[in-house]
Amino acid sequence: MLTTILTTTIYLSLLIHLALIAVAVWRVWRGENVIDRLIGLDVLSLLFLAMLVLLALVYRDSVYIDVALGLAGLGFITTIALAKYVADEQMF
Repeated sequence: MLTTILTTTIYLSLLIHLALIAVAVWRVWRGENVIDRLIGLDVLSLLFLAMLVLLALVYRDSVYIDVALGLAGLGFITTIALAKYVADEQMF
């Protein structure tokens, strides 16, 4: 009984995250300026990481969490680099 509820909740959460990824992709595609697109890209990476963790729960495999941690570090560095680039471009 409890595993059925947990499985249903995880799959429902995966569907919700997939819908939110579609919204974030739309924001990256149609953002008004570079800042909106950068924030949309950051949200997109965060949702993708959350989906990886949920997939780790579904498949009961910790490799997905390891990949999510690696991508989180890479995403953080990328966001900082792009924010610095945009800030330097906005000054001139």
